[in-house]
Amino acid sequence: MSTEPRPHDAAVPAGSPPVEVVTVGETMVVLCPAPGEPLEHAERVALSVGGAESNVAGYLARLGHDAAWVSRVGDDPFGRAVVRHVAAAGVHVDLVTVDPTAPTGLYVKDPGPTATAVHYYRAGSAASRMGADALADPRLTGARVLHLSGITPALSDSCRALVAHAVTDRPVPGALVSFDVNHRARLWPAEQAAPVLRDLADRSDLVFVGQDEAEALWGTGDPLSVRRLLPGPRTVVVKDGAVGATALRHDAEPVFVEAPRVAVVEPVGAGDAFAAGYLAGVLRGLDPVRRLRLGHLVAAQALGSSGDNAPVPQWSWFDRLLDDPWSPPDLTGVRAEG
Repeated sequence: MSTEPRPHDAAVPAGSPPVEVVTVGETMVVLCPAPGEPLEHAERVALSVGGAESNVAGYLARLGHDAAWVSRVGDDPFGRAVVRHVAAAGVHVDLVTVDPTAPTGLYVKDPGPTATAVHYYRAGSAASRMGADALADPRLTGARVLHLSGITPALSDSCRALVAHAVTDRPVPGALVSFDVNHRARLWPAEQAAPVLRDLADRSDLVFVGQDEAEALWGTGDPLSVRRLLPGPRTVVVKDGAVGATALRHDAEPVFVEAPRVAVVEPVGAGDAFAAGYLAGVLRGLDPVRRLRLGHLVAAQALGSSGDNAPVPQWSWFDRLLDDPWSPPDLTGVRAEG
């Protein structure tokens, strides 16, 4: 049996039209017992799928954009479940490869009385074996955005080389390189991650970073200070949770937009939704204020729903709120129709 990765069964001919957005990263199977039931006593667990980069692709697809996800999964039922789930969100999965020997990554939740512990089983996973050649496919040509995150370089040396290749050598000509810092302390400590993530972010065109993670990594969450640490990107977006987000661009005044008020059901995936909304604004040629507003509005959908991929309303709903005076809106208890 060959030990070389092969294309996923959903592969399409190399002459297919280019996609607008390409995201790259690992997506895992998530196992979770019933709420409040400790893992060691659970008799049943629910299976779902989660991954930052495929989340971004899924939201962009539901916002009407042609999005593809690049990754590697194991030749196992978990890998097939991951690909099926991502494809069901409207994302192209023909650039996903199957590793015949390495497993699909696994993420297990362990609910406790006050918090939920998490257990990663991703060391040596199929996705951790990705390298720079993951971006060599000619079908990537013509993409307008290449989106990556700081999770990928934490997985392995080859994955770190992949992200460095993406931001330095620009293997997708003409694409805007988007980088979400997305620091995961469980994967690598801040002192190890800080210089790597700063370098990768500074080589990108568009950077998303939370104030809290910037503080943990680089000692400051102040937007102007973060911008001074990252002079290279065209735009740095610094997020401050429920408060709002600031876009800092070259040769322009910083733009701050408050976040809408929303009843939080689950915070998981809100950062991915924000990035997708902002990128949709970039693709649609919106001005910086409306890009931030759209990021907030898509994130609000994620915050008000359970699971990693919330329903997305019709564009008429977004258009109305994007053009209305921004108070900001109170979306507490409001669910837009898809």
